[in-house]
Amino acid sequence: MVASAQHYASEIGADILRRGGNAVDAAVAVGYALAVVHPCCGNIGGGGFATLHFAAGPHAGQDRFIDFREKAPLAATADMFLDRHGDIVPRLSLDGYKAVAVPGTVMGLDTMLRRYGTMSRAQVMAPAIELAEKGYVLVQGDVDILDLATRRFAQDKNVAGIFLDHGRPWKVGGRIKQPELAASLRLIEEQGADAFYKGPIAAAIVAASKADGGILQLKDLASYTVADTAPITCAYHGYRVVSAPPPSSGGTTLCEILGVLAPYHLETMPFHAAEPVHLMVEAMRRAYLDRNFRLGDPDFVSNPVAALLSPAHERDIRRAILPGRATPSSTLKPGQPLHEGNETTHVSIVDAQGNAVSMTYTINALLGAKVIAGHTGFFLNDEMDDFSAKPMAPNLFGLVQGTPDKIEPGKRPLSSMSPTIVMKDGQVFMVIGSPGGSRIITITLEAMLNVIDHHMNIAQAIDAPRLHHQWLPDIVEIESGALSDKATAELETMGYDIEDHGQWGDAEGIVVGRNHAGARVLFGANDDRRPAGAAAGY
Repeated sequence: MVASAQHYASEIGADILRRGGNAVDAAVAVGYALAVVHPCCGNIGGGGFATLHFAAGPHAGQDRFIDFREKAPLAATADMFLDRHGDIVPRLSLDGYKAVAVPGTVMGLDTMLRRYGTMSRAQVMAPAIELAEKGYVLVQGDVDILDLATRRFAQDKNVAGIFLDHGRPWKVGGRIKQPELAASLRLIEEQGADAFYKGPIAAAIVAASKADGGILQLKDLASYTVADTAPITCAYHGYRVVSAPPPSSGGTTLCEILGVLAPYHLETMPFHAAEPVHLMVEAMRRAYLDRNFRLGDPDFVSNPVAALLSPAHERDIRRAILPGRATPSSTLKPGQPLHEGNETTHVSIVDAQGNAVSMTYTINALLGAKVIAGHTGFFLNDEMDDFSAKPMAPNLFGLVQGTPDKIEPGKRPLSSMSPTIVMKDGQVFMVIGSPGGSRIITITLEAMLNVIDHHMNIAQAIDAPRLHHQWLPDIVEIESGALSDKATAELETMGYDIEDHGQWGDAEGIVVGRNHAGARVLFGANDDRRPAGAAAGY
């Protein structure tokens, strides 16, 4: 089973599995396919994370975490987005080449395939190259995303030539061909990651950066590395959660919230009633404060993960939750014991042997830095905005962060991406993750709680309306329908400020179950918030 935000990509992944490939082979094929058919978010100009579980093969019994998060250029400085008065220059960390961090996707996918895959690079990349050359037909969900950036497309000739139809917005049924992206993908297929990091693609990126005031250099790309480490693990109600460690904040924050909530037994409480929402929000509030001021790139920061996930810390948080009353975020300060773009995409995969991949990758904001280097055909990220450009100043997602995430040369920015695998009795039970900026953690959390505690199927769990709190701003964000009028009134009486923020996220999930005969069955679901996606399997 493969679940992703674009039906072409899901079908490509399922076909790889049918042909005998494992979950990693399928993940790499889907990763490259999404770079073609999901240009807002799928990418080779960004970076991300993958959480892997191996049930069979030479790595059976192992869990691995592949970190291909982008890095700050070597010429980056802590004050590079500030004016002479020390104030943040609006949009400087979001638009143009100065916003671009060193991409990691190509090396990440290549590393995964070489170490853990079974197929050749040519086999897994061929479908993406064909899609780029021959084109793909747009459905309404594709057009809805492209329409968000129509004005921006017109500003650059090399962008307009691809993502506008002779200067006009694409319509349903149109076919987008991307010969320049196909050429870049073919170079990678033939030469491997060196084509991107040391060859003609690297040269094109650096030349475009220099011409537009950026700071990328050839040595930035040539020195880029991927990390292959152990994931974060924790327990919740008999399940084992395997998720993303720093420089992702996702697994740590997710596990901290779960640890706080576990003794309350949410399964005995009505879904999104005032009492469980109160407990969830207070746990989120404090875990996000820990996230924002105590986590960062482990090559630069000592992360107190064990302390944050300790029973003592979780117990202290529970003791500080006031019965029937909101705790104002202004009373919780960094340093006290109790105390990032939506345009990301997620892929969940389980193969016939029970191996699983949960992969989330991103270019940050919609279309990243909104630039394509020369004739390379792909958007570059604006991941520099995920750093703390100035302590206590909010980033794109409103996250207020501290010095552990300050800009430093070669550093990876803190991320909220949370590719997660849930185990039960030693076997994969659930694969889940989502885009959503700072909300990724709570999207993933709620999908898990909806299945484990509220006994929803995976489609119900993903489609259910969501809520979110991240310490600052001190607002409970909800999707329409997330709370009843009664629950809303009770929570407001407790002191909560509740705001409807529309819809967010795009969770892609798989649950492994059993049919009436006891046979293993995979249930996959694509989030109905992204209707161009699909779950595909056999």
